Amino acid sequence: MYEQQDEARLVTGALREEDLAQDKSLRPRAFADYVGQDKEKEKLAIYMEAARRRNETLDHVLLYGPPGLGKTTLAFILANEMGSAIRVTTGPAIEKPRDLAGILTNLDTGDLLFIDEIHRLSRSVEEMLYPAMEDFALDIMVGQGPGARSIRLPLNRFTLVGATTRAGQMTAPMRDRFGIISRLELYRPDELATIVTRSAAILEVDIDPAGAYEIASRSRGTPRIANRFLKRVRDYALVEAGGSITQRAADAALNMLEVDELGLDKVDRTMLLAIIDKFSGGPVGVDTLAAASGEESITIEDVYEPYLMQLGFIARTPRGRVCTPAAYQHMGRKMPAGLTSQLQLGTDE
Repeated sequence: MYEQQDEARLVTGALREEDLAQDKSLRPRAFADYVGQDKEKEKLAIYMEAARRRNETLDHVLLYGPPGLGKTTLAFILANEMGSAIRVTTGPAIEKPRDLAGILTNLDTGDLLFIDEIHRLSRSVEEMLYPAMEDFALDIMVGQGPGARSIRLPLNRFTLVGATTRAGQMTAPMRDRFGIISRLELYRPDELATIVTRSAAILEVDIDPAGAYEIASRSRGTPRIANRFLKRVRDYALVEAGGSITQRAADAALNMLEVDELGLDKVDRTMLLAIIDKFSGGPVGVDTLAAASGEESITIEDVYEPYLMQLGFIARTPRGRVCTPAAYQHMGRKMPAGLTSQLQLGTDE
């Protein structure tokens, strides 16, 4: 249920159906066009060049980080830069070991297999991947009962690229089999402004630097959200501002969408006000907060809380959630006496 609610929000980093066609047209195909993640790009470029000089396949790569930061895009760039074909699937789509066997046996030497949401692979499928990643072989059981025997099938050397938003949910044996592990970080507003400007050029939208930065500064550090905002601001500018995206047009469009200057939407502000007004700033338990706000506990923990905690608006204490002075200031509320002492005693639950 919480995934459906998350997808309904404009500020979610999760992939939505309307993003699919847009992602294909806006997605960069080379490192030269990929904005941000400079440290990870530098390391990956070195690893690829070393693999090319040794005439080997690239080591297996794990990309992890919040949704919408470009993990899939990086996988396609790796394939393009290595001159390799890419096969794309997802963890939930590989239901049984035979599904994985069919994919692996059809890979040619040097091909790249991209598995999104790799943390959702079933245990039996994951265990079949172990020898495939280490020894480039499949161990298949033939027959049943006392006559059963194991047959090892050799595979062409390939590169597995896994992407996940929840690296902590992957098993240690799976993580340890990746030779390259890259964490993608949230983007700075200036990096997002560059992405918005590039996307606007592809979409043939007139935009000035101030308009691009206005969109970028409200996009929660996520390129996918920035591109989604660009489409909505483009619509507003076409009808209300002569088709050109200026700072004023972007501000008006995003205000119409109820997205404030920090990227908080109506749901985020409702959550903060529930803690401030109904519980005097906290502490309040997540179950109590869920009952008061009409949301599920898992929705609050997985969807709403992460960004509010990144902004420093919510703190977790042993007794529950507490709104910080920054949250009171942003929401225009007067901070009650004693709040600072509550936060000083707070630690993660």
